[in-house]
Amino acid sequence: MADTKVLTARVPLDLADRVEAMAARLERSRGWVMKQALAAWVDLEEERHRMTLEALADVDVGHVIDHQAIAFK
Repeated sequence: MADTKVLTARVPLDLADRVEAMAARLERSRGWVMKQALAAWVDLEEERHRMTLEALADVDVGHVIDHQAIAFK
């Protein structure tokens, strides 16, 4: 089994209820649902960060479009 670490978070009751309902519907534990949700969110944020750095690198080398070229007239 992989090494693990316990993380604790306080969440609003309505969100906790939704997690519990989903866990019941999927016949999985709350922990499983939370792990899936957290992994998906972290993947999304890492991709967003990667894309931001890529865009900033484009700006640094001058790969930009002039505002006048795309402004509606």
